[in-house]
Amino acid sequence: MADALTPPYPKSDLITAVHFEKYRYHKGDGDMWPITWADDDNLYGGAGDNMGSPMNFWKITLRDRELMPSAWLVNERPVDNRKYCMVPGQETPNSIKPAGMLHVDGVMYFAVESQNYGDNPAFNRQHNTNGWIVTSTDYGVSWNCDATPTDFFTGRLASCHFLQFGKSYEGARDEYVYAYFPGVGDDGNSYWENGDCILLGRVPKDNILTRDAWEFCGAIDKDNVPSWSGDETKATAVFRYPLMTGEDHVSYNAGIGRYILGNYGFHDGKGNPFPHHQMTYPTIDEDGNTTGNIAAENSQLALFEAPEPWGPWSLFFKQDRWGQYGIYQPCFPTKLMSEDGLRMVMISSGTYDDYNLTMQRLELRIAE
Repeated sequence: MADALTPPYPKSDLITAVHFEKYRYHKGDGDMWPITWADDDNLYGGAGDNMGSPMNFWKITLRDRELMPSAWLVNERPVDNRKYCMVPGQETPNSIKPAGMLHVDGVMYFAVESQNYGDNPAFNRQHNTNGWIVTSTDYGVSWNCDATPTDFFTGRLASCHFLQFGKSYEGARDEYVYAYFPGVGDDGNSYWENGDCILLGRVPKDNILTRDAWEFCGAIDKDNVPSWSGDETKATAVFRYPLMTGEDHVSYNAGIGRYILGNYGFHDGKGNPFPHHQMTYPTIDEDGNTTGNIAAENSQLALFEAPEPWGPWSLFFKQDRWGQYGIYQPCFPTKLMSEDGLRMVMISSGTYDDYNLTMQRLELRIAE
């Protein structure tokens, strides 16, 4: 593919190969699926566009020794879309989506984002306008929808994705909670697809709901030590892939001591970035013929590892045609990583062929 679809990062010296299991396991409906591991030993995830709701909340378990997910809808609507969709620039009733999920010290933090379906015809990306956090102390049975104001995060910070460590944040590097703000465009906006970079923030874990307690990663020195500032305008990219940075998740793989980032970006199949929301969706006519801009329905999966949350990142896997019509938002739940870190499970979702909770095993080969 063209240079525009080549991530500007070196190949990993640590992870030398990846083997994906052939089979994908499916459950539920909808997309996005940020996942966290709670102290009751269950996985919990948010989903968009499913069960008649623009956003809901699921409890996820696995059958004994098998990657067969079972999922229960805990709360159909963690927020009232009739209330929160009445925002200037949100033209549809489905503009509330899940962003990030975290369970720590008995509290579930659910980062929510508000979107529109694109407002730049020249490069039509789904635009995140603002984000906030709702909380639950009963594993999602009920939610405090007023835990933060809806403008808690705006502009480049509209999509908040929490870094995942172990069960209920066990094994965290320090007393901070870290969060990524992905899909940031060079125009100062946040996008669901085909952004330019990712920013990084952190906050003391007992002060997540205090906006002034957040600080953001700035310049990183030659010894890979970052600077931090409460001034979000001083935040600089910790990951950059122009026009191909998705709304990504990051998890810490304790077995190999690396942070794992899964990136997706859409392209036209000819080497050019091409936002998913610029595509013409395929349709089937009465004769069974499929029509539409199918050639543009491609997504690229690129996997990276780094020794620190801010990098430096190295590429260890890339697939330019990921899924039949475009799959997106890979994440790697820490509960589903082997003790040695060599076996993981990727959760993803996508259009048409995989518009649900999709799980796939993979195995890493490490340099000796």
